[in-house]
Amino acid sequence: MAKEKDEIRVVALILGGGKGTRLYPLTKERAKPAVSFGGKYRLVDIPISNCINSGFKKIYLLTQFNSTSLHLHITNSYNFDRFSKGFVEILAAEQTLEHDGWYEGTADSVRKSFQHFNAQNPTHYIILSGDQLYRMDLRAFLEAHIKNKADVSIAANAVNREQASQLGIMNIDSKGFIKSFLEKPAKDLNIDDYKIPESQRKELPEGKEYLASMGIYIFNAEALEAMLDNNYKDFGKEVIPETIKKEKIYAYIFDGYWEDIGTVKSFYEANIQLTKISPQFNFYEEDEPIYTHMRNLPPSKINCATMNAVLTSEGCVITDCTITNSIIGLRSIIENGSNLDGVVMMGADFYENQEARLKNTEAGRPQLGIGKNCRIYKTIIDKNARIGNNVRINVDGRTYENGDHGNFYVAEGIIVIRKGAVIPDGTVI
Repeated sequence: MAKEKDEIRVVALILGGGKGTRLYPLTKERAKPAVSFGGKYRLVDIPISNCINSGFKKIYLLTQFNSTSLHLHITNSYNFDRFSKGFVEILAAEQTLEHDGWYEGTADSVRKSFQHFNAQNPTHYIILSGDQLYRMDLRAFLEAHIKNKADVSIAANAVNREQASQLGIMNIDSKGFIKSFLEKPAKDLNIDDYKIPESQRKELPEGKEYLASMGIYIFNAEALEAMLDNNYKDFGKEVIPETIKKEKIYAYIFDGYWEDIGTVKSFYEANIQLTKISPQFNFYEEDEPIYTHMRNLPPSKINCATMNAVLTSEGCVITDCTITNSIIGLRSIIENGSNLDGVVMMGADFYENQEARLKNTEAGRPQLGIGKNCRIYKTIIDKNARIGNNVRINVDGRTYENGDHGNFYVAEGIIVIRKGAVIPDGTVI
């Protein structure tokens, strides 16, 4: 048995991000990691599941904005047995005698939380984002980090020139170590020097000639503490570029599917992609499950509906309607005659009893879910929305400026029905 000093002790840090303005209005009442995804999951379930499947079960989640629903989800979902010594613990920004402000960036959030990590006596930290979609064997990542005797390792994904302008690009040598870093290079800038060396290309796809940082890092514990002994606030913009100048940083090339769920458009497209016959991200992996809250919900009831390329979650009641290329979330109620195409419906947090439904009817208020004879196209419907009968959304060629329009919001051409919105009978959007 290895001596304790030779043991590898890993602490995983999942960064909850800031206000999530690019995902607004989905982040109006919840933190980015708490946004629903794939019908029954939350975005945060992805990095947590990657950690668990890799055997890393000491996990801290750092957040500060709209964290109530995130707290509830974590508490209800992740309870390890006492023998594993595993945990998922939320660290919200707090005032102490040393500091009394908010987290001011990704690096600042880690610096201000060291007092909590030290109790685990870690040898390595794995730092992950709370809003990315991917599957990665983090143990293989760690093994590569140790084998290459790196102080820091950065997971990198191959991208084309157009994508490179939106990401941090790395220039690596023939052994995979990073020589320089370029943040979001302009489209007309010549960055041929940053192309991946042939010795490192392996089986990477044609046309993807540059390496982009995925915002996923492994640090030796002592190295991380030394790198944060300053006032740098952000890993991607400050810590990593400065560290490259003086430390040994290795680029771990990840050749699988990876999507940064940073905008409403990327969120929508990643959801709809799940409905494909062979999706790029597959929830149906026996050996690498994606974990989430285990709910005691009944099976979904489908009454004479036509459905094609649809993910349907538990507890739904769908009656005599047509649904195509859509995600149907928990407890969704869809009445007869309705037609949905390209819809991400997040469902509801509760069922209404008969008394509540009767009061809604008497008040002329729609029931939870989607009423009769509705037509809805390319729309995100947030939780607990009430859409009345004969409603038409995004089917009549109308265009709206990006921004707030009352009960709905428009982002990059995608209509978002707000959480808890009430859309009366006959409304046309």
